[in-house]
Amino acid sequence: MKMKYLLKLIPAALLSAVFLFMNALSASGQAQIMTKKAKISDITDKTVKIVLTGNDFIDSDLIEEIKNRWRLSPYEFCTLEEFNTIKTNSDYYFLMFVKGQFRHETTPGITFLTLVKGGAEATKSLDKMLNVVTMPFAASEEPSGREFVFLPAFLDIIQDYARKALESDLHAYAGLSNYSMNILKTENKRIYFSKNDLAKDITETVLKKYFDEDMPVMSEDKADKAFTNKTFNTLVSYTVSPSDPVRGSYCYKMLIDAYTHKLYYFRRHRINVKKGSGFTTDDIKRIAAVR
Repeated sequence: MKMKYLLKLIPAALLSAVFLFMNALSASGQAQIMTKKAKISDITDKTVKIVLTGNDFIDSDLIEEIKNRWRLSPYEFCTLEEFNTIKTNSDYYFLMFVKGQFRHETTPGITFLTLVKGGAEATKSLDKMLNVVTMPFAASEEPSGREFVFLPAFLDIIQDYARKALESDLHAYAGLSNYSMNILKTENKRIYFSKNDLAKDITETVLKKYFDEDMPVMSEDKADKAFTNKTFNTLVSYTVSPSDPVRGSYCYKMLIDAYTHKLYYFRRHRINVKKGSGFTTDDIKRIAAVR
C-alpha cells in the first residue's frame, strides 16, 4: 500500500516534461531548439519589473518583502500603466498579480503571482507571454489574509524555481508540481495543518488513522503563528481556491517549510461534488505514506 501512494507522487507534469525534452533532443539534429531554459537564460542579468497593483495595502507588503528577499536579479517597481507600455520589451521580466479564470467559471476565482518575460507576444494577451513560473496566491474575491503570511515564502519559491529552471529544462517544463517529490524527505518533519485547509471528506476516521502529535490539525491562527515564527523542521499547510467555487474550479494545496520556505508539496484538484476545497483524503494518504 505504501508503494502505491509513493508512485502516485510522480507528477504528471514531470512526465510530460520528459517527453517534451526528449522530443527536443531528437529534433536537435535537424534544427536548433530554443528551449525554455535557453529562453530565460538572461533572467539574472535583466531587470525584473515588480508591477504594483495600485492597492496601498497590498503594495506596501509587496515592496517590503521584495526589498528583503529578491536576490535573483536586479529589480525596479512599476505601475500597471508602465507595464502596458513596456510589456513587449524583451529586456524586462515582470513579476505581477493576475486573476485566473478557468473554463467553467463565470468570473476569475484565483489571484496568481506570476513571473513572465516581456516580448512581442504580449500584444496578444498575458497568456501568450513566456511564463517562468506562476504561484496561486489567494482567492480573487474575499481572500483570507493568510496570503500575506506566506508571501515571503512565495517570493523565495519563485526565485528557487527560476534558478532550477536555469539548470535543467526538465525542471523548467515540469512546473511547481515537481516539488511534490520533496514529500519523500519529510519522514522526520512535523506537519501542521490548519483545520480550514482540510476538505470535507476528511472524516473522524481519517483524522484518527493518519494524524498524530507530529502531524496535528490546529486553528488557522496557530498554524500561521508557527509559520511566522519560522518554526524549525516544520511544514505548514496552505490552500488556495475561489471563495465561491463552482464545479470545475480548482483548489491548490501546498506544504511549505516555515524555516527554509522550501516547498514540499504542491498539487491541485478540480472541485466537484465529492471533492471540495482543501487537502483531500487522497492527499493525506500520500503525505502520510512516507511517515
